[in-house]
Amino acid sequence: MPSNTTKAVHKSHYKSINFAKFSSLRVGPIVDVYMIDSFEYPKNTYLIGAANNLLVGPNHPPLMKLSKTFDYIKIVANTLVIGAATPGGKIVSFCKKHNIADFEFISHLPGTLGGMLQMNAGLKEYEIFNHLLSVTTKDKTLLKDEIAFDYRYTNLSEVVFEATFTLTSGFEASRIEIFKEMRKNQPNNPSAGSFFKNPKDDYAGRLIEAIGFKGKRVGDMAWSNQHANFLINLGLGTFEDAMALVIETQKTVFDDFGIWLENEVQVIDTTYMKEDSPLLQQ
Repeated sequence: MPSNTTKAVHKSHYKSINFAKFSSLRVGPIVDVYMIDSFEYPKNTYLIGAANNLLVGPNHPPLMKLSKTFDYIKIVANTLVIGAATPGGKIVSFCKKHNIADFEFISHLPGTLGGMLQMNAGLKEYEIFNHLLSVTTKDKTLLKDEIAFDYRYTNLSEVVFEATFTLTSGFEASRIEIFKEMRKNQPNNPSAGSFFKNPKDDYAGRLIEAIGFKGKRVGDMAWSNQHANFLINLGLGTFEDAMALVIETQKTVFDDFGIWLENEVQVIDTTYMKEDSPLLQQ
């Protein structure tokens, strides 16, 4: 269980977050976000992480976020135990210092562990679930085999506070350069990474290029000329600009190829969210 479980329950609080500055897309309103610093959290509230894979709209549900209470990493009984609010850079630094293998790819994944777990983040065949043993939620510990997961997908439907991983020696600094090379075609503009999931046996970027939308712009939101599946903010992009471009792209790809592109980026707006969204905590 997380290291804070023996402590008294802290008084919860809200933090004002400007998503136009906080999110990697630099889009969104100013929101009072509930900060979780114990195992208690409100119902019907959407869990966010570091907002590296989010597009927050004006009609967002109530939001909540793990506080720094859950930012920790330690070695316990020959396993690696990491709090869900721990940033990826901190994980890599710890693994380098302690000569721990298999987490080098996180050096080029933005955000915190919780967000990586929620979407099984990764690069190519390197995914966060590869060496996962279990996750801890409010009421139980779930073993990896009890969680359904796939490419950029999990069925995690509760707040995850902590995860435990296998521990293997042999940090390989050379891998970081390999992962950096994988990312060299990604734009420097504000973005949320790949916007759409790759459909089976195809690539979202290829389909966007095929319909002539690479570089297409609505307001200050555009598909990058470097990587067509990267939605970028050219300056003053808005949620409305982004969704107009996203929806037009989905419809055009479907009309031309019969493929509906599914979002990899989470759109946090009740107008567009599914009622069974796994992050809308019940």
